[in-house]
Amino acid sequence: MTATLFQATGIGRMFGDGTKALDRVTMTLEEGSITSLLGPSGCGKSTMLRIVAGLDIATAGNMAWPNGTLKTGETGFVFQDATLLPWTNVWDNIYLPFRLNGTSRVEARDAVEAALHLVELDGFADHYPRQLSGGMKMRVAVARALATKPRLLLMDEPFAALDEMTRYRLNDDLLRIQQDIGCTILFVTHSVYEAVYLSRHVYVMTKRPGHVIADIPIELPWPREPAMRTSVSFVESCRVVSEALTGKVPA
Repeated sequence: MTATLFQATGIGRMFGDGTKALDRVTMTLEEGSITSLLGPSGCGKSTMLRIVAGLDIATAGNMAWPNGTLKTGETGFVFQDATLLPWTNVWDNIYLPFRLNGTSRVEARDAVEAALHLVELDGFADHYPRQLSGGMKMRVAVARALATKPRLLLMDEPFAALDEMTRYRLNDDLLRIQQDIGCTILFVTHSVYEAVYLSRHVYVMTKRPGHVIADIPIELPWPREPAMRTSVSFVESCRVVSEALTGKVPA
């Protein structure tokens, strides 16, 4: 039986100006799995991600960590933009969380180089962000988030601005990395196809105030393979999730 890493029950978020971003959001993250939050723009997906990360607070509901709240460094965050420091090379961008934590370059060297290898950027340590493609910049952002070996990786539409081919390739790379390190991932996306391909579970949210309208297990073979994108079972799973987005809750 899969262990539960995180459980949210009835989460709400009301801002000071009266805007209600989230309404009674309930969700579970299983240890070692990938879960997607899917919904229209402005439905509170990113707000929920920030609450899980501890970067924002819920104004209603409860959150539980059955095996104990994660320690400092056990959560990684990848934003919509790569958010790299333009004046710093790839190696030092990945080293950033260690530097902020007071860890020396010598002590962090193995972890930084392992992260570089994980995202297949060996040989690019001395490059600067201006020398990288959009996909490579995002690989650096992923490497930086993974360098501290987090138990939980939070990803806020990290591939949305990339072309389809690069996005497909990075989806495949993310699956490979997740299998290698076994972390739990909560992934925010607007793409039905991306959510279904990456996830064991998809939570579909309504427009603001965000509420989970459908909780859909993705019962496709694991590990996922690129050929699956054209399979009948994949298309059927996408249909079920797409219908949930339009208000038809799956049986």
